Amino acid sequence: MASQYMARALTLARRGMGSASPNPMVGAVVVGDNGRIIAEGYHKAAGTAHAEVAALAKAGENARGQTLYVTLEPCNHQGHTPPCTEAIINAGIRRVVVGVSDPNPWVQGGGIQRLKDAGITVEVGDGLSEAQKLNSAFFTWCREHRPWITLKAAMSLDGKVAAYTGESKYLTSPSALAHAHELRREHDAILVGSATVLADNPRLTYRGKRRGKNPVRIVLDSRGRVPSAALIFDLAADTPTLVFTTEEAPIEWERDIFSAGGEVIRVSQDPNGHVALKEVMEHLAERRILSVLVEGGPTIHAAFLAQGLADRWVGYLAPLILGGQEAPSAVGGVGFSLMSAPRFKMEKVARRGPDIIIDARRQTDGASPTGQEEVQDCLPVSLKP
Repeated sequence: MASQYMARALTLARRGMGSASPNPMVGAVVVGDNGRIIAEGYHKAAGTAHAEVAALAKAGENARGQTLYVTLEPCNHQGHTPPCTEAIINAGIRRVVVGVSDPNPWVQGGGIQRLKDAGITVEVGDGLSEAQKLNSAFFTWCREHRPWITLKAAMSLDGKVAAYTGESKYLTSPSALAHAHELRREHDAILVGSATVLADNPRLTYRGKRRGKNPVRIVLDSRGRVPSAALIFDLAADTPTLVFTTEEAPIEWERDIFSAGGEVIRVSQDPNGHVALKEVMEHLAERRILSVLVEGGPTIHAAFLAQGLADRWVGYLAPLILGGQEAPSAVGGVGFSLMSAPRFKMEKVARRGPDIIIDARRQTDGASPTGQEEVQDCLPVSLKP
């Protein structure tokens, strides 16, 4: 549980959602001996002042001898900006409370040790779980060298993503669609398969009300089926479109995609002849793409789940029943046994218009096969409009 000052720092850090990446979201608060907040700051975007520096600049001489609360371990290396540790030392801060240490193995603990060497009291772990969760994408990138993956699906109450006729636009309400655009704003990239491009010809851009940038657009196309005239190659979106394919795709098709403004990246085939997902994830990590929203169809969802690459599930449930054995479900493939099924913990259940949104995260701590803990967690959630 976070203290009131760390809770405030975490709230400030969230203001960097959608803009701070590829840097982590960080918030900082300078607190006086009388318990009053002297100054606050957060990291707005890569290349701008880090949260600690922003807060200390506002505090000025009033920071001397006081306490600094910061959600993530201060950096101790020169990047686009000078080390935050030096700014803290020079400001005369006597005590630093850190939410969580930096997960990057190259710098982990270095900032904390530098502050201790300078005679500053350092405490770590205030709001630990909240601080880790806030930067799940950054932690995943550091520790697993891949992006944080969110699977998103709009479906009927019985889990169908389209009718037996193939109709799928639009299952959910405008309110749910607006929420989905906020999801796009939160992620560095958005990923679909070639089937989605061929069926819907989407632009895959952010069209929400709040200020935000368009995500990098990613297409998985193992055989080179996506046409160069597809809307995802719209240069006006001002973000790259990456098309991952295999050696099965014709070189003439690759030239057409390049001429349209796309970038073709060839990777290995998996046993089913599709692009090797883990290679795709490694490539994206090298580009410092920390989070990916997967809006693919049942086959792509199944592949991410089967390979243990799904970290979060956001499902939009519309109040209708489609039924039909031929109507596709949200997850395809051969399926899972009850014991081998990926387990998720319900984080939030909310209503948007007539629809219900279920936000869940992958369960990694040995949850019960029946999932009863997750059901109990959801019971108190209000579903009022």
